[in-house]
Amino acid sequence: MANSKPRILNNNRDMVWSLIPLVIACLLIAGIASQCTLSPGGPTQGPIPNFDVNAAMQYDASELDFPIRNPKVPDDWTPNSGSRGSIAGDQGGDTSTVGYISDAGRYNRLTQSNASEDVLVPFAVGEPRFASGTQSIDGKEWVVYTQQSEEPVWVTDLGDVRLLITGSGSSEEFTTLAAATTDATPLTP
Repeated sequence: MANSKPRILNNNRDMVWSLIPLVIACLLIAGIASQCTLSPGGPTQGPIPNFDVNAAMQYDASELDFPIRNPKVPDDWTPNSGSRGSIAGDQGGDTSTVGYISDAGRYNRLTQSNASEDVLVPFAVGEPRFASGTQSIDGKEWVVYTQQSEEPVWVTDLGDVRLLITGSGSSEEFTTLAAATTDATPLTP
């Protein structure tokens, strides 16, 4: 027969003493696996992923049936991501997307597509949006889609391609990316 207290006599102190070895074991395992760090000052910016925007844009220009532009963004902007997609449907098409981190650390995403604007906007942001105004940049009209507590979306139609800009960037950064993209000459396949 075990020499332990009856269950009714166990209290919070007994529970704490039971949990201490479990917590120590968890911390030890996390430390060994290098999955636990202590950051008293809060989170810090990690390294921005390296992405070869020139090679990606050139490849997309050779594979897609619409002109692809490689904008000359400011030198302190870092390209960090890219993808290609396809939108099904009558007004659908292909997309080429590149993301940039600005000097202020904000994400700006450029999508180029031969899909119609009505299909491209919901595809890019995952939900329908309604136009709330326009922005004129270097003679091109950009349709602005804003929604409270959501990232803005800017779209322009260059005839054979639609350009869409979204992300957490400021309107100055959107303007910079819009001007750089419309000024860029389409890449040769």
